[in-house]
Amino acid sequence: MRYFSILLFAILFSCKSKESSLSAQQIIDKTIRYSGADKVANSIITFKFRDKEYGAYRKNGEYNLSRYYKKNEVLIEESINNIRFEKLVNMHPVKVNDSVANIYSNSINSVHYFSVLPYGLNDKAVHKKLLPSSTVKGKEYYKIEITFSEDGGGEDFDDVFIYWIGKEDFLVDYLAYSYHTNGGGKRFRVLKEQCIKNGIRFVDYHNYKPLKKDISLVDIDKYFEKNELKKVSEIVLKDIKVIDLDN
Repeated sequence: MRYFSILLFAILFSCKSKESSLSAQQIIDKTIRYSGADKVANSIITFKFRDKEYGAYRKNGEYNLSRYYKKNEVLIEESINNIRFEKLVNMHPVKVNDSVANIYSNSINSVHYFSVLPYGLNDKAVHKKLLPSSTVKGKEYYKIEITFSEDGGGEDFDDVFIYWIGKEDFLVDYLAYSYHTNGGGKRFRVLKEQCIKNGIRFVDYHNYKPLKKDISLVDIDKYFEKNELKKVSEIVLKDIKVIDLDN
């Protein structure tokens, strides 16, 4: 009996050691692969989000991220690529001053960034930190904190993200972030629905904010379970289409 107890302890310790040996980088690599986000790098992706249509072309490091919408029956296209921001009104180029172009660029990039997560989490400006594991709604998760270098981290380089990645499936079910624009704040996104398009996982979210401003980002999942967050919106992508440029 004693031998059996020692053997069981050894097995459990071995499993625990193996689990804890995974680094933040290894976990992110797995979630990118398991969600099919590695396919995003060479693809064309289109979708609708709220009142606008979005398109993303990515190929061998080149990209063009765009959005299309109508305003007073006028067709507007705004896009960012490796070089610059561009705006077309009824297919004709329009000059936009730098401050407005930055606002538009950040807005376009934000929608595209969130649409294909965890793609982008291996960019050079990204820093990963493994936090203590968490259990949410009875499921065990790795928690990864993401911060950014000022050099290459974009306009909002000082934002902080946390991802809850399932220990069994290595998929992101929850994410939280703190931001500083428009007075700043925190958000917690909860998986609503998911779908697979041409091997890439896309996720719709319920979007929450804390009832109290002093709630720490790292503990926001605990407040979610205690119903101390307020739902403010839903993040839903419609009519998603994917073309794989590797085939």
